[in-house]
Amino acid sequence: MKTIKIAGVPEHFNLPWHLCIENGEFEEIGIALEWTDIPEGTGKMCQLLRDGETDMAVILTEGIVKDIVAGNDCSIVQVYVESPLIWGIHVAATSKYKALSDLENTKVAISRYGSGSHLMAYVNAQNQNWSTNTLQFETVNTIDGAVEALTNGTADYFMWERFMTKPLVDKGIFRRVADCPTPWPCFVIAVRNEFLEANQQSVALILETINNTTIEFKDIPSIDRTLASKYNQKLEDIQEWLSLTKWSQKPLEEKVLNKIQNQLFDLKIIDKKGTFAEIVKAV
Repeated sequence: MKTIKIAGVPEHFNLPWHLCIENGEFEEIGIALEWTDIPEGTGKMCQLLRDGETDMAVILTEGIVKDIVAGNDCSIVQVYVESPLIWGIHVAATSKYKALSDLENTKVAISRYGSGSHLMAYVNAQNQNWSTNTLQFETVNTIDGAVEALTNGTADYFMWERFMTKPLVDKGIFRRVADCPTPWPCFVIAVRNEFLEANQQSVALILETINNTTIEFKDIPSIDRTLASKYNQKLEDIQEWLSLTKWSQKPLEEKVLNKIQNQLFDLKIIDKKGTFAEIVKAV
């Protein structure tokens, strides 16, 4: 049995992995897949990949593209979720800010630099024609840190996946003022190159196994109730999320990578562009 480490966020997108692990599907192909939840998100997972503390990660597309261009010796082997991530833009429930336009020149809470919450603040600013040179950040690590920062006023707004943040809105802790969808597929599967070169067949088997599950995931009986219970969501919110979410079983296309890199470059998040062959590997 080969032990392989994989990391991902503790969110509803990743339930297919947990089902495969619980059902022993990776063990059937001779792999002990060790999953680690990373509530800090993509910036933390980039560091784990760099440090060799995880072999694979289910990670935000823009975050891992930025980090590979910056020298992280990893490759994207597949798109995991093809649909955009819908980032909710949240303020404290008692905040004086009522509309998205009110948030120009205020401070944004981010999980960490290089994370989706950091990079998407630039995308949102560009969408609103705000200056991206004057964005101010407060590092909060996790969603709990964001609650603390927005509540005590050390930051003014926080961008996080809309549905996972909805319970905080329902409880009257946050108020959502707008949404900002990613202009690209939201999650990809990344692998350390050193690991990939030595374990290409195992990675291919892992992808085949997870893809067989994601193809049929929405057809699992009562999957909406399972998700709602496991992730503390209202059933109608999960049903809306399921209707908007599309898993993928395909590689990242070159034209999509070009779009991501062009936008990151325009926003000065990256200062150079990598080639398709440097960033994406076929398995």
